[in-house]
Amino acid sequence: MRLTGTIGSQDLPLKEIMKDQMMVKSSVILTSIIETANGKLEGHITEGVHTFKGIPYGRAPIGSRRWRRATPPDSWTGTKTALTFCDRAPQIDRVRRSANAWIRDPGPKSENCLCLNVYTASVEGNQPVMVYLHGGGFRYGSGAAAGLDGTKLSKTGNVVVITLNHRLNIFGFANFSDFGGQEFSDTTNLGMLDIVDALTWIRDNIKAFGGDPNNVTIFGQSGGGCKVAALMAMSSAKGLFHKAIMQSSSAHMRLATLEDTDRVTHSVVRQLKVTDMKMLQKLPWETVFDGYLKAVAENFGNDCFRPSVDEIVIAHNPFESESLDLSRDIPLMIGTAETEKSFYDIILPPDQISLTEQQLHDKVAAFVGVTDARGLISKYRQGRKEETLRDIFNRITSDQMYRRNCIEAAERKSASNGKKVWLYEFTFRIPALGGSLKSPHTMCLPFVFGTTDIAKNFVGVGAEQNQLTKIVQGAWSSFAHTGDPNHSGMPSWPPYQVNTRPTMLFDNPCTVVENPKADDRTTIMACPPFITDRMNRVP
Repeated sequence: MRLTGTIGSQDLPLKEIMKDQMMVKSSVILTSIIETANGKLEGHITEGVHTFKGIPYGRAPIGSRRWRRATPPDSWTGTKTALTFCDRAPQIDRVRRSANAWIRDPGPKSENCLCLNVYTASVEGNQPVMVYLHGGGFRYGSGAAAGLDGTKLSKTGNVVVITLNHRLNIFGFANFSDFGGQEFSDTTNLGMLDIVDALTWIRDNIKAFGGDPNNVTIFGQSGGGCKVAALMAMSSAKGLFHKAIMQSSSAHMRLATLEDTDRVTHSVVRQLKVTDMKMLQKLPWETVFDGYLKAVAENFGNDCFRPSVDEIVIAHNPFESESLDLSRDIPLMIGTAETEKSFYDIILPPDQISLTEQQLHDKVAAFVGVTDARGLISKYRQGRKEETLRDIFNRITSDQMYRRNCIEAAERKSASNGKKVWLYEFTFRIPALGGSLKSPHTMCLPFVFGTTDIAKNFVGVGAEQNQLTKIVQGAWSSFAHTGDPNHSGMPSWPPYQVNTRPTMLFDNPCTVVENPKADDRTTIMACPPFITDRMNRVP
């Protein structure tokens, strides 16, 4: 590795090394040159952290390589600049508001998306590696969002932070085993195999960035948390990571079935009027994506393009006994935010926030069924007279979609006689929308990454946010170093066990509570499990 005082041989404007709201803050930008298996890479140093963006871990899956397992990236001669993020995968553009812009990547989209970004405070050490898997429900998302910048986490945690992109939706999780034949039998989980390929690249190259290939933690939020769970159930990922953190995942207990993905994939084929895979591979990605959107609409808005139990790549659902055996040696942190569902209030028109009694009943019934809805609402309203009907809806659906699944996963992991599991809940109240969101989905991320300044319109800034960031980053990085989240700056946090149910509440102050909100837990666990594909039916 060498340092220089310019950005390689190219005279790039400052905007080329910015991403959305993130800017290089130092007046002198030094560059790092690293030797990888494919050639030399040149990045830059910001706030003392070496940053390399847009590193390819696979060849672009275009043309005849579309819906095929990615192949290793081509090597290059000379020095390749790694100063800008690569494209995000084809996806819809989510609504941007001041409160959620920090989690959106406004960059270009294309199938040339198999790349990763590395943040490392030292290229000479042997630091733990933390690989973040972005959220977005397997439909959208990017590792290049401003709020996911790994600079501060790398620096304060003494870890190498990696974010990445991979194939999504119709391009990453379609089932062409019937339409395309045996050679396309693994298409159902290509997006997950992309992540395996990224982890393989990390194993083979991260030493050059100061990382320890034998100490890799995977962590992800929302859909990224489900990706973590799926990797724990994949034999092809065995040995590529050693610890796992699942943040606010809702779909990890029951993945899609081949029947689910086959039905919607055939709908896409009908929309596009193609007769074989070669025709499909020749279409522009925009045309394929349009057919995908029409197929989802035809399926009542249900998007089944997500990891599935195909008995090839994924043999069993995560946290079934066979998967628990596979991941027995992986310690786990898992948890939620208290009112996850309130996050989606950000994009609602103001006149749709308030609910009538009938609207509340109908919306809850969409999640749990008509039979259970009224009794569930009655129980959740007990002792919460000050809360609005929207608040009650958000509590019920947050517990049904997220909390119950995280608790069930923690119960099964703790009973598996393998490595330990720790359960948490974020209860810190954020100021967005006048505080009405309480503790919503994604709120954990600015505290984990140390990007509260970027997400200030969401989580706020100040002494409380700074203190919580210090505690949370300490827990995440301690877990990456040792497999135990405990550190001197927070209360002692015991591993989860069913008889006491110790749960870390991340707040100011942070506390460990045994069996918190026991009545809510008992009530929601008695309801039918949440069916992920219902989610898009509920605004």
